[in-house]
Amino acid sequence: MEPENRTRVTERLRLEPVGPALVEDLWLLHQDAGIARWYGGTWTREEARERAVNMGRTWESGGVHKWLAYDRESGGLVGRGGLSCKEVDGARRLEVGWAVRERLWGHGYASEIGRASLALAFEDLGADEVVAFTEVDNLRSRAVMERLGFTRPRRIRHRGEPFVLYVLNRPTAR
Repeated sequence: MEPENRTRVTERLRLEPVGPALVEDLWLLHQDAGIARWYGGTWTREEARERAVNMGRTWESGGVHKWLAYDRESGGLVGRGGLSCKEVDGARRLEVGWAVRERLWGHGYASEIGRASLALAFEDLGADEVVAFTEVDNLRSRAVMERLGFTRPRRIRHRGEPFVLYVLNRPTAR
């Protein structure tokens, strides 16, 4: 994917590819208690820098990774999300994920990030399948997956912990 096509705009969000230039916002996002709960605690600035650099490299080499999501009107940081290639359940797969600041939960931002990610996967990249996974007890994230059309949930182990994996196949023309 060409660099100029990496930024996306949705109804309410501007989605910017994570890279070294956004390290401070990535760090700030991962200070949020609601996000830290699901991502192993708050990140140090060094952890955020390493991850931003790695995400930027992956954007360059693979054409996909996570975006930071900003409110189009205020410019405020909403969350992050997008696609990445991950080893999931024994296979290399295209995975969609999101993380939204806790004070913004319940406003549809995760679904909006997810829809933009799926459009990138199916329309731009021609993917046949996308997966999403989360901790078994992350019911909010699971509800977003189901709203986006993911099906066939099944339990898997990820980093030694119980997770649930959902699958979404490329939509077929009717």
